Amino acid sequence: MLDTKLFDQISSAVQSALPAGLAADAEKNLRAALQAVFERLDLVSREELEVQEAVLARTRERLERLEQLVAELEQRLLKK
Repeated sequence: MLDTKLFDQISSAVQSALPAGLAADAEKNLRAALQAVFERLDLVSREELEVQEAVLARTRERLERLEQLVAELEQRLLKK
């Protein structure tokens, strides 16, 4: 689920732009519409992104070590 700060900021902007009677209804409808849009976009949280970045970094490190090992083994084979 996304952080609600974005919803609150948008809601605040809408409330300041609309008359008081319409603001509550508009906020409810806007919140529902934004939630639907964000769900369709299949966004991830910052925490999920950071976890995946860490996994990717470890994977890259491992790949580099394996590439180095393969290069060393190839050199050994060529020397024989």
